[in-house]
Amino acid sequence: MKPPPPNLLTFYFILIVLSFFIHKSLAVGVDRDEAKQLRDEVRGMFYHAFNGYMDHAFPLDELRPLTCKGEDSLGGYALTLIDSLDTLALLGDRERFSASVEWIGINLRFDINKTVSLFETTIRILGGLLSAHLIASDYATGMRVPSYNGELLHLSEDLAQRLLPAFDTPTGIPFGSVNLLHGVDDDESKITSTAGGGTLTLEFGVLSRLTNNPVYEQVTKNAVRGLWSRRSKLDLVGAHINVFTGEWTQKDAGIGTSIDSFYEYLLKAYILFGDEEYLFMFQEAYRAAMHYLYNDPWYIEVNMNSAQLVWPLFNSLQAFWPGLQVLAGDIDPAIRTHAAFFSVWKKYGFTPEGFNLATFTVQYGQKSYPLRPELIESTYWLYKATRDPRYLDAGRDMVASLQYGAKCACGYCHISDVESHVQEDHMESFFLAETVKYLWLLFDLAAGPDNLVENGPYKYIFSTEGHLLPATPEISLVNEHCSYLGAFCRANDARHKSLFNASDDASQESNGSKLQLSWGSTSFSSDRTFHGSGSKSGLIKGLCPGLTHGQKLGISYLAETDITHKADQTNQQEVTLVQSNSVMVISNSKSKPQTEKNDLGDIQNPSPTSSEETHPGHPKNEGDVPTSS
Repeated sequence: MKPPPPNLLTFYFILIVLSFFIHKSLAVGVDRDEAKQLRDEVRGMFYHAFNGYMDHAFPLDELRPLTCKGEDSLGGYALTLIDSLDTLALLGDRERFSASVEWIGINLRFDINKTVSLFETTIRILGGLLSAHLIASDYATGMRVPSYNGELLHLSEDLAQRLLPAFDTPTGIPFGSVNLLHGVDDDESKITSTAGGGTLTLEFGVLSRLTNNPVYEQVTKNAVRGLWSRRSKLDLVGAHINVFTGEWTQKDAGIGTSIDSFYEYLLKAYILFGDEEYLFMFQEAYRAAMHYLYNDPWYIEVNMNSAQLVWPLFNSLQAFWPGLQVLAGDIDPAIRTHAAFFSVWKKYGFTPEGFNLATFTVQYGQKSYPLRPELIESTYWLYKATRDPRYLDAGRDMVASLQYGAKCACGYCHISDVESHVQEDHMESFFLAETVKYLWLLFDLAAGPDNLVENGPYKYIFSTEGHLLPATPEISLVNEHCSYLGAFCRANDARHKSLFNASDDASQESNGSKLQLSWGSTSFSSDRTFHGSGSKSGLIKGLCPGLTHGQKLGISYLAETDITHKADQTNQQEVTLVQSNSVMVISNSKSKPQTEKNDLGDIQNPSPTSSEETHPGHPKNEGDVPTSS
């Protein structure tokens, strides 16, 4: 056999060398220097879109980035600016943040004859105002606005008062829309989504605690109770419900469209407020979701009563779930599910609104990508929890897709078809509130974090719109028996007077549980009961029940072994709070063992259980259907 000619040998050698360098370049992940570059690139993405909005659309609600025009999409009150406030603060842009806060405080009004979505107005406007207020009014954030005098909080209360008529229903579950001037319209639909009625607790709860008015928190908690009390015997909830009769009008149970953030706010309300009722509901709801909806690594939709398969569909709103699992401490399935969801992004450059798991193709009628943040959000949380460089690589791919596929003249465009990458002349405000925010946080974390979330004075919970809500004593402990050093207790608060004056045996018993605390190398135990004679300041020494000490003081703890005490609480859930890489992790040490998983049947041949449960395609921008995370 003849040896190959010299020129062919040279060709083979070049191929080998090239393959080596190509493999090496593909294997190299994002290092710290590249993370800094990507962080700066994401900052540039934010300002390209933000400046485009301010130059061409402000004070209208949203930017049309292809034609460089504006449009009113929600209420006509500078939606994108309000939604962007805490992102400006996170980026350290003191000048624009201060100027925006001052403009809103002077010019924003809600006494307008507009019918608005309760869900979207709460998460975008109310959440944006409250987050900015908490940042602008606090020296500890480093973004205190000197001229600020609580204007955004006053606007928040005015807005919430105008939203309250939506909750006047027999079930407590609110209408999907409300007129800001006249209340609920006579012809308003009585059908609302589960997410629309159950994703209000964080914003309204924070407002209650800042204003000392419990009404906002109570009505939203009643809404959650109204939905949860109507769950099926399988602990599943449907997608749409009649707010007057409490009957489910769409019985599809899933973790995506129309339900998604209901799960999210159960856990986050517990973390932020310490209300164990939310934790109990989340544990039961999560157990049911993992048992009936999880088809490793995907999630499907089933009938809430029978658990029969309805849709083998990945929809883009499901992509928040791995991030929620990080908060819940269930990391392994989160990793697998994120990998599956990201494979869809890799295939098309974006995630379509719907991806059929039976055919592994884009679902007909659901081909768009409206700049959604959910997959990016989960990428950030998984990197925060694991520090696995694969998530930086994923973030780099997402930046590339947005830069080369969605960037347009004045901002970033919706993608109307992920297969052809045709651009659409629209940019939702959540692109600035969430999408670029989570990308920036991801790369800043890798570069050596220097921001309000990672290095600030508080632990932050992100609302479903990505707004920063701090776990300050004023928010997290206002309803507690505030009798320990460092607690927040309102002076002359009538709701606490009986607690401060309590001296009966029952009160002493409730406050006398023994805890062993550990803070660094120092540990101490407390079995004393403290009772203040009155509320003279915000600092009163003693012991606060309700929240765990880990939440109150940011320390780990071990409860002393007390057989009698445990026997009295055999029916209660034991909860352990752990902090790892600044991630709040909740595990249930007494979780129910899962029975054998239900048979999903032939996933290639799904059959809807009834005509009302076959989705033609999920509508967007309707009052009763959430369009954000």
